Amino acid sequence: MASNGFVHGNPDHPHCLVVVFLRGGADGLNMIVPVEDDGYYRHRPTISIGKKSTMALDSLFGLNSELGALYPLYQEGDLAIVHGVGSEDETRSHFEAQDLMEHAGPSAGGWLGRYLRTAPRVIGGPLASICIGATQPESLRGAPASVVMESIQTLSLGEGAEGFMDGLAGLYRAEEEGIGRAGHSMLTALRKITELQHTPYVPAAGAIYSGDDFGHGMREVAQLLKARVGVEAVALDLHGWDSHIASFALMNPLMRSLGDSLRAFRTDLGPQMAHTTVVVMTEFGRRVYENASFGTDHGRGSAMMVMGGGVCGGRVHHAWKPLEDAYLEGPGDVPVTTNYRDVLASVFSRHGGLSSFESVFPGFAVAPVALYG
Repeated sequence: MASNGFVHGNPDHPHCLVVVFLRGGADGLNMIVPVEDDGYYRHRPTISIGKKSTMALDSLFGLNSELGALYPLYQEGDLAIVHGVGSEDETRSHFEAQDLMEHAGPSAGGWLGRYLRTAPRVIGGPLASICIGATQPESLRGAPASVVMESIQTLSLGEGAEGFMDGLAGLYRAEEEGIGRAGHSMLTALRKITELQHTPYVPAAGAIYSGDDFGHGMREVAQLLKARVGVEAVALDLHGWDSHIASFALMNPLMRSLGDSLRAFRTDLGPQMAHTTVVVMTEFGRRVYENASFGTDHGRGSAMMVMGGGVCGGRVHHAWKPLEDAYLEGPGDVPVTTNYRDVLASVFSRHGGLSSFESVFPGFAVAPVALYG
């Protein structure tokens, strides 16, 4: 066991996958804006984002200025975007769409749990996967080890923990393999967490996270990764994207929180970001047409983001068709031209060393998006 507390014993393995889920169906059209598509402005005369309120991404899309903190990352090639992403679910129901997306089909367990069980580069350990929140997401179901915590401070064995851990250590000391090794790793992890609880954390390089729960969560993730406690996957949510009413008032604060905290996370991790991948996803997008309440209803295609981990960023991947009735899906939705699994598969190949995806996405023919070259 490494003396630095890296609990799965390999201090040269700092890789981690961070999955941020935007719960509620984030409006990809008003985040990654098709500023050169006339149909967008025609269908959204009130709630569209003007070109002057965006930052140019390519010849078609602009980044909403509320996400402006991410623009330098895009320009520097550390952020890639995929538009027209979604799943095969057509119910436009939050529950149904999230359930299918997190299980990746009718299989037992979640795709992130299956990834952690099968990826060649995943080592495993008592803190291999972390959920920052109150409940474990379905994507982590079946993970070899998973810890749910609202913060580092809340993870505790209570009063007398040190004596309890010393007693357990005595029981495990005689066993060098099997259960003894697992127990020793668990105790090392708990002691490392206890150290973090008593050490004030100062983000590096002046990084400033948003002051809400999401910013606090990303700050906790950075602290855990820099402490090298063996975390290989993290799941956390940013709630509140169901923009049926008053789209600007609802989405603008969320976009600022997302952009500010992702940029702070990247700044905070510094060189370690080369081994850390952040994926941002949502269950579905919004209807192209605005509604009578200055919002949008449930739709299909939205956008995903991939940051860090060696991604060849500075590009919007898409198979865009004009937002005209002839090309819209169902009652007026952005078509899903890229399945979210194809984005994840590219990450899994680069990040986890997977060459076959049947164990993670059973029954799905994967066509990975070229995020890394």
